[in-house]
Amino acid sequence: MSKKQRLIAYIDGFNLYYGLREARLHKYRWLDLHGMCMSLLKPHQQLELVRYFTSRVRGNPDTTNRQSLFVDALIAHGGIEIDFGHFLSNLTRCHNCEHVWKKHEEKKTDVNIAVRLLEDAYDNRFDIAMVVSGDSDLEPPIKSIRDRFPDKHVFVAAPPSRWSAQLSKVANRAFQISPATIRSNRLPNPVITADGIELRPPEGWLPG
Repeated sequence: MSKKQRLIAYIDGFNLYYGLREARLHKYRWLDLHGMCMSLLKPHQQLELVRYFTSRVRGNPDTTNRQSLFVDALIAHGGIEIDFGHFLSNLTRCHNCEHVWKKHEEKKTDVNIAVRLLEDAYDNRFDIAMVVSGDSDLEPPIKSIRDRFPDKHVFVAAPPSRWSAQLSKVANRAFQISPATIRSNRLPNPVITADGIELRPPEGWLPG
């Protein structure tokens, strides 16, 4: 029997989240990311790890609590590692009315994905990297891996409503995750932590 190809998945959390919203799949946000990646494998591939990249949301307590609940559920469910970026707060001024407000901008996600991709390639941790994103800023690290590691492959699995022609050109393979795949991979309700705590999805994160 031939040896299976090792695959690591790299999920751009915000790109996936907004892709679900734009595709009107927001009722399926209680998403089993490990299960979703498993469902995308071929028989000769083996999922080694799922890396999930996000940043802690600021400014809205309800949004912050929903995100924390989802991250805790992912960790409790297992098979996933979380990489956190951060939000920067900037004062923005309206040139017409001079109104000033604080704007939060997510930073470092694409950088963190790039670093992990290259680290794992140099450490020979995968044969295939599957990048779940439609962010064209990830073109340089994908191209670098293709150039420096010709025996390794990079697949781009674009979230619903997210597609990058640039990424599709530099990847070995590119495809879009189907709505059916999203709908069929749900976290349990509830997710039970190691301490026996029940984590249930926020309202509206599962279909009624």
